[in-house]
Amino acid sequence: MAGLVFHLIPHTHWDREWYLTSAGFLARLVPMLDDLLVRLETEPGFRSFLLDGQTILLEDYLRVRPDHRDRVAALVRAGRLQVGPWYVLADELIPSGESLVRNLLAGTADAERLGGRLDVLYSPDAFGHPAILPTLAAEFGIRYGVLWRGLGERDGAEGDFYRWRGPDGREITIHHLPPDGYEVGAAVPAGWDRLRAVLTGRATTQHVGVMVGADHHAAHPDLAGALDEIARGEPEHEVLVSRLDEFLDQAAAASPSLPRLDGELRWSYGYTWTLQGVHGTRAALKRRNSAVELALERAAEPLAALARAAGRADALPLLSEAWRTLLRSQFHDSIGGCTSDPVARRVEARIEDAAMLAEAVARSSADALLGNDPDGARAHPEQTAPALVVWNPAARAREGVTIVDLTWFGRDVLVGPPGARTPRVGASPSAADIGEALGGIPFQLLGRAAGQERLDAARHYPDQDEVEVTRVAIRVPPVGGMGFLVTEDAGIGEPSGAAPVAARGTSLRNGLVRVDLAPDGTVTLIDLRSGARHAGLFALQSEGDVGDTYTYAAPPGDVPRRAVPVSDVGVLAGGPLVGSLALRLRLTTGNAPAGKAPGRVEARLLLSLHAGSPALRCTLELDNAACDHRLRLRLPGVAQGGSLLAGGPFGAVIREPVSADPGSYPSETPVATAPAHRWVTGRGAEGVALLAPGFFEYEHTRDGDLLVTVLRAVGRLSRDDLPTRPGHAGWPTATPLAQSLGPDRLQFALLP
Repeated sequence: MAGLVFHLIPHTHWDREWYLTSAGFLARLVPMLDDLLVRLETEPGFRSFLLDGQTILLEDYLRVRPDHRDRVAALVRAGRLQVGPWYVLADELIPSGESLVRNLLAGTADAERLGGRLDVLYSPDAFGHPAILPTLAAEFGIRYGVLWRGLGERDGAEGDFYRWRGPDGREITIHHLPPDGYEVGAAVPAGWDRLRAVLTGRATTQHVGVMVGADHHAAHPDLAGALDEIARGEPEHEVLVSRLDEFLDQAAAASPSLPRLDGELRWSYGYTWTLQGVHGTRAALKRRNSAVELALERAAEPLAALARAAGRADALPLLSEAWRTLLRSQFHDSIGGCTSDPVARRVEARIEDAAMLAEAVARSSADALLGNDPDGARAHPEQTAPALVVWNPAARAREGVTIVDLTWFGRDVLVGPPGARTPRVGASPSAADIGEALGGIPFQLLGRAAGQERLDAARHYPDQDEVEVTRVAIRVPPVGGMGFLVTEDAGIGEPSGAAPVAARGTSLRNGLVRVDLAPDGTVTLIDLRSGARHAGLFALQSEGDVGDTYTYAAPPGDVPRRAVPVSDVGVLAGGPLVGSLALRLRLTTGNAPAGKAPGRVEARLLLSLHAGSPALRCTLELDNAACDHRLRLRLPGVAQGGSLLAGGPFGAVIREPVSADPGSYPSETPVATAPAHRWVTGRGAEGVALLAPGFFEYEHTRDGDLLVTVLRAVGRLSRDDLPTRPGHAGWPTATPLAQSLGPDRLQFALLP
């Protein structure tokens, strides 16, 4: 190709945390940026630098170097330091759609405050990309994207530029990085001949991008010298230092017609590592992230918006802090779980901080909307009375059965030195007391337990009480969209009638479905409306896993092991609103945490039906005392019909079962698993939908079976001896926390 233009694009890829914590990398980030600012200000030939497409690096830097803010802003305004559009380089398949939007909103705001955003959806290292990304880019006025993993051999990705079309038809121009990714030109001019051949062999136009940088690397030590040496060897071509957007503008102008891409990008096997095995790693951390996303999206934010619209206090600053706190845990390595254990602890702590902020905002906003004054209640307890508040977070009216925990005052907990204070003592509530507090709403008593409750108020010390927790099922009458029901109010509407639930022996039924627990511990679900019958559900099974945090690998000759019942079926609730069965299971698998004895998993499966609902609700309580295994729930035949529909960050994704010959992919075996948000369902007429509160990993077999990952228990950040991925994907660090030992609790539902 005559008249080539080689664009040297200096950059660094900076994982804020990975094998080191953010503090460990901050100690390298500050001197790197100190040096970079001087060079950008003083070296004429060093005209631009790409700071990895995320603004959090400057947030960290300016926290340590606040006196350098004006210098940074001047370089950003001049286009010499390119920042954004992301706040963090997140995983794009695990976080919710709202998290991805908030990520771009935060990154855009930070970049604009400093002088301007890089209008390129830069994603050099994420482990796959959702189909919605072109639409998301268009919503933010972004015309270009840069990516690496997820696009490769199966898509015929032989060139460096494509047009990627979103579900709504909007498109962006994509620059696909070469097989060696963003670090391809880190050592230029060394290895130029080989690099040149790779890049020009993929070039769609005469414009050839050369990424000059790598993980946690300071700026190239002699960029001008590298340019001069390359230019001397390319007398017929042009070599220059370019900004990323300049390169993309010129390449796009020279290529009016490009190959088109549609759908999600999750396959780069045979091109570069895709590393989709992270979706099952540290699974409990991913579930907790989803729970906090849900708390922000469905509770804290709507309640705060309603309170603000009603003239109450503005919680937006606290919500913004909650979102940023959560986003800091959504780096592709962080939420992917492929980090060291000290990093995983910090990720978990940040998620919990975001949870506490979400809960506080939701409670204070609800108090403001309902006129509940915690200070007034403390000053005049005689003027208070127990009542239940039900809020409907959906935009549509809803009714039905739900389960609530009512707390009843039992005894004051006195804090401080002993004195003359005498603790108050309360009485256990009778059925009549419960009925009165519920305002006549039908209820079913499920259980009682002792507990502790702390009530906070702005002008008082906390009030700590011993309480009795009464768990009840209630049949909630219709509640309007975003509406409240308060049981002390008059005029509560009557709930619509529904056939009662009956629990007998090993069965549940409610007129819509029947559930039977088999002697082997599996579940049969029968749709009484259609006659469809699904047997063998929720078989808990384990396979050996000698992989690492990136990649699953089965031991040679491994055979899955099934959990077996170790107790009789117990009826926990007999109806009429809720029926529940419980069964204990045990599984011998893997290795014990200490020594070479076999490991063990103890489990308790709880199955529930509600009156008026065909959904089978399932809770799995675990105690994992086994290492080096993958624990999954098998649901045979529920995803018939070939392809299935899976929930994604922004909607449904159609997927086929994965079938690939490992021998055709010696550098990385394609995984059969896939990520999902909230649900998956077969497309057959008699299929079953699996519902979940957030993110999970599943496998869909060609026989129509669905396997849901409960956990992957692995002990190394990276290994180099895996049959499914030879070579280290990270540094070989021990990760005992990634063995996922100890208790856990998961919830699912099945809907015929």
